[in-house]
Amino acid sequence: MTSFELYIGNKNYSSWSFRPWIALRHKDIAFEEKLVPFDFDNGNPEFRSFSPSMKVPVLKDGSLTVWDSLAILEYAAECFPEKGLLPPDKAMRAQARAVSAEMHSGFSALRNACPMNMRRQVEVLDVDDAVRADVSRILDIWNECLNASGGPFLFGDFTIADAMYAPVVSRFATYTLSEDPVFQQYHAALTGTQAWQAWETEALKETWYVAVDEI
Repeated sequence: MTSFELYIGNKNYSSWSFRPWIALRHKDIAFEEKLVPFDFDNGNPEFRSFSPSMKVPVLKDGSLTVWDSLAILEYAAECFPEKGLLPPDKAMRAQARAVSAEMHSGFSALRNACPMNMRRQVEVLDVDDAVRADVSRILDIWNECLNASGGPFLFGDFTIADAMYAPVVSRFATYTLSEDPVFQQYHAALTGTQAWQAWETEALKETWYVAVDEI
């Protein structure tokens, strides 16, 4: 019997923590949440006790430690294939992995200019061409996936790809980065889930302030 412990950081700011958390919660995969806040510029010294990388999230499954959001999602998909964290079709699985990996390794301009901050007042942020290029590429991914699958999520049902893009949906909304209908459609699908709403409710209650993530 798998017994997961998921170590996460602040819900208001920790986009990487949000990814496996929303996936496990949405798919009804039981886990015990361990929130260790980072209210230091470089994380929290307490991370050393559970995280080989000194970062969050970290998944503990018995004696096994899995760090990195995408690795955690892939591991959960293997442990619970019946939950559909990956599409059933081989070609769709490959595409889901490709867009997830692109999110994992790319879009640095967007990440740096627009950190996830669910408490922040929604308003237009003036961004540079590099951020606009990231926004355009993400919209292309969403359009292609949703048009092929019919929605409401990128590959029909919720998969690891939706978990990887959830924090970006939050960023798009917070900083008013797009009025494209595909964003409105996808935003409604993700924010309509009980998992999103549960995370956001707790995020808005947090009082930790991390200056580097306040734009």
